[in-house]
Amino acid sequence: MKKALIIFSLFVSTALFAQQEEWGDVNKNTVTMKEIAPVWPGCEGSSASKRDACFDQKLVQHITKNFKYPANEYKNNIQGKVTVNFVINEKGMVEVKSVTGGNKGLQDEAKRNIMQIPKMKPGMLGGKPRAIKYTVPFSFKTGR
Repeated sequence: MKKALIIFSLFVSTALFAQQEEWGDVNKNTVTMKEIAPVWPGCEGSSASKRDACFDQKLVQHITKNFKYPANEYKNNIQGKVTVNFVINEKGMVEVKSVTGGNKGLQDEAKRNIMQIPKMKPGMLGGKPRAIKYTVPFSFKTGR
């Protein structure tokens, strides 16, 4: 009987000790969630890294294809760098947050270009749609 009691006590204390090590200090744990970028039309079905590379490629193609130097600024040799800050919102639509640099004509053209980005599958965080921020610089140079 004594042996059974000692074995039982040993088993209980070992089980308690094992649980303490397994749980550790829960307060020091950090939960992290990976943000998933928006998916440009035509970039679906790939791995995350391929989708991101496809997004970058499609964005560059879009900007290049839709770039128009404002006629008045070109005529007057107005050059500059314009930065557009925008988000792809929870619905997959572009929302321009700010446009800086250059003059109003250059800013309007950069904003117009970005606003023509197509609707896409929105970014995600924790399984829920999330607005994702982007910054795109435009360089306007006449070459004269």
